[in-house]
Amino acid sequence: MVFIGEHAPRETKDGEDVQHVSPLESRTRSRVLHMVSADGPITAAELGRHLDLTPAAVRRHLDALVEQGAVVPHEPTGGRRGRGRPARAYVVSDAGHSALEADYDSLAVEVLRYLEAHAGPAAVGDFARNRVAALEERYAARLAAAGDAPAARTEALVEALSEDGFAATARPVGAGGLTGVQLCQGHCPVQHVAAEFPAFCEAETDAFSRLLGVHVQRLATLAGGHHVCTTFVPTGGIGARPRKTTQPSGVDPEAALLSTSTSTSTSTSTSTSTTTSTTDTLTHVKEGSS
Repeated sequence: MVFIGEHAPRETKDGEDVQHVSPLESRTRSRVLHMVSADGPITAAELGRHLDLTPAAVRRHLDALVEQGAVVPHEPTGGRRGRGRPARAYVVSDAGHSALEADYDSLAVEVLRYLEAHAGPAAVGDFARNRVAALEERYAARLAAAGDAPAARTEALVEALSEDGFAATARPVGAGGLTGVQLCQGHCPVQHVAAEFPAFCEAETDAFSRLLGVHVQRLATLAGGHHVCTTFVPTGGIGARPRKTTQPSGVDPEAALLSTSTSTSTSTSTSTSTTTSTTDTLTHVKEGSS
């Protein structure tokens, strides 16, 4: 979890480091931000009473949060003011709300750790699959309307994912026996969770395979540290099954057996060569490459 205030040190004119804070101070600063969000407009004095902090400590954290743009002074509108300058109150800015939203990732990770510890890793996998199942159910009819071609279904999936904020794109890749579509997702709403629990990426990949009707291969993920999630969707030349043929009447069984044996040997050799070629080609399908 990244707390507000964990930034690179900043030096004053005298060279004094005023921005470096300890983990404990970072957590306190995060508590200040949360209280401003919950009870704002709120004054420094009120924050000190609620959090049991000295006026100097409250002022230090508020000044840092204001400098970072996480909170802003609140100017009261309307109402009658008493004598003298009223105490300055603070509210959370738009940037501060964005920082608070990131805390939910930490909460989700903590919940999943608890689930894994008390119910086992399988429970986390079940949860991930159940979550993705809802997305798969929403997309199924849309992809079915796109037809049976994997490329067309991928385009429909890209549109659906983009509408849900995944920033998805697709483009044709590959050559020869390995052609397909490279599906990219520039955003993942559970990126930080999936970094610790790969079951979420695995569940999504399995759902894509079912939705597209082909076995897809995940090449890179945001959760794994890459700049985009990349999935290869085969559109031709892979996984093709030979049609079954019936043996013509009047064929000598022994000759047929010999022919079948020879055909099987040839097929095995061809399959090995194709697999080697496929592996070599796939290595050239780079994450997000043009």
